Amino acid sequence: MLAIASTLLHSGSVSVEDEPAPVKHPVTRIGTIGELIREHREQAQVSLRQLSKLAGVSNPYLSQIERGLRKPSAEILQQIAKGLRISAEQFYVRAGILDDREPTGELAAAIRQDAELTNRQKDVLIEIYQSFRRENLTKQKEAPS
Repeated sequence: MLAIASTLLHSGSVSVEDEPAPVKHPVTRIGTIGELIREHREQAQVSLRQLSKLAGVSNPYLSQIERGLRKPSAEILQQIAKGLRISAEQFYVRAGILDDREPTGELAAAIRQDAELTNRQKDVLIEIYQSFRRENLTKQKEAPS
């Protein structure tokens, strides 16, 4: 396909001006695990090299993950999440390791309906809520009866 496009460009049948401009997607779009890691890294204002050191992952390997050339294991995703100081759960969901679980209940529905929050903010609030619930369940199970 690239050969055809290249041939058409060089033959004059198609010009670069005919190509549509790249579409800018909002930050909340669904993408690859590498795109999600890059998004979090950039939001944290951490360079690729800095995250590499924080996560204990080689710089070239991390770069390949971000570019979609490598698929990281659950362990590598955990290390990257720790380096970014975030939960690894959304990385696991994006990588297909975990199923995306939408919380049920009125609170999650209310958060989803709030027009003043971005989709990213809504996701983070729900993720925090879920982590508190999991933590409390763990404490309840460990508590002596």
